[in-house]
Amino acid sequence: MLKFLVIRFSSIGDIVLTSSVVRLLKAKFPNSEIHFLSKKQYSFLLANNPNINKVIEFDHNLKSIINQTKAENYDYLIDLHNNLRTRRIKNALSIPDFTIDKLNFKKWLLVNLKIDKLPKKHIVERYIDTLSVFDIKNDNKPLDYFIPEKDNFLLTDIDKAFNKPYIAFVLGATYYTKQIPKELAIEIMNKSGLNFVLLGGKEDVEKSIEIEKELRIPFVNLCGKINLNQSASIIAQSKLVISSDTGLMHIASAFRKAIISLWGNTVPQFGMSPYLPNKDSRIFEVADLKCRPCSKIGFNKCPKKHFKCMNQLDANEIADYIKLIYLK
Repeated sequence: MLKFLVIRFSSIGDIVLTSSVVRLLKAKFPNSEIHFLSKKQYSFLLANNPNINKVIEFDHNLKSIINQTKAENYDYLIDLHNNLRTRRIKNALSIPDFTIDKLNFKKWLLVNLKIDKLPKKHIVERYIDTLSVFDIKNDNKPLDYFIPEKDNFLLTDIDKAFNKPYIAFVLGATYYTKQIPKELAIEIMNKSGLNFVLLGGKEDVEKSIEIEKELRIPFVNLCGKINLNQSASIIAQSKLVISSDTGLMHIASAFRKAIISLWGNTVPQFGMSPYLPNKDSRIFEVADLKCRPCSKIGFNKCPKKHFKCMNQLDANEIADYIKLIYLK
């Protein structure tokens, strides 16, 4: 029996984007064992995936992880993270390994010199390329996301009157320069005149309360009140999803939702746009902004102090498109 170790330490979106790899591996080698190594705080994303036999939690003790993985006697290692720690693990295990090219230099060129040499290829396709030695081809199926039964969540459990089709609005993102500004969010929702559910973590509660005060449409604010799997359940039941470049956007892709994605300091050229998007999905971005992209990840504040990449998005255009899709 073949044993595979797949590594992707973080973060939410990146781990969700690896789901095609484990599905394709299991389809090609149905009797194999697939283990997945990830940071402890993200292991819940993998726990219910039927294509994964074992989730190994990394808690920053690299020596312990090396000893643990050595004991498993893997046949192959698929490195979808490709950093110093994964290189140390690969050197220690000394087994055949296949590693994603993160294209860091090409990303640097785009961020710093605005020279685009990146391939016109989604990160999921590049992840799948690591399996080419096994003669595995892309099945062109959506991403996978498996919600545990206990986290299936109904809005009527909180608000019995809120039983109409709704739009999931994702307020949160790891970095400020990826987040949809408060004022823009308020304007989009009010101008659309539709039903919204606000999603975000505990760090987004204060922002969501400020937004609440200005909303003139039906809404439910779930920021900080439910866990990520429950948020995924809300997205799965939604009419459509509004999000910036963040993990819940990729979860929405797994459910084939129409996604209105608003892009700030990052750009779709990095290969992280919604994968196999619903035909009604649409990307909104401020094209030809000289300072964009300013980072391949994000910042806690706009380096130029104007945040034009988000602030110059047209709320009227976005609201009109939301109404068009919602009312189809």
